[in-house]
Amino acid sequence: MPKLKTKSGSKKRFKKTANGYIKNKKAFKNHLLTKKSKKRKRNLSTFSILSKSDKKNIIKQI
Repeated sequence: MPKLKTKSGSKKRFKKTANGYIKNKKAFKNHLLTKKSKKRKRNLSTFSILSKSDKKNIIKQI
């Protein structure tokens, strides 16, 4: 059976932390930012931790 290629899109979007979590950037911070409040944009800037149910699929892709 051949080796699986890594998904280069996933490689760019997700990072693995030292504790084994997967972190990713939040969506909705690319455009149309004038109507969003400062608080909302600030909260969208932070990284989020992926849920356990998605973790298995993402690790397979990375």
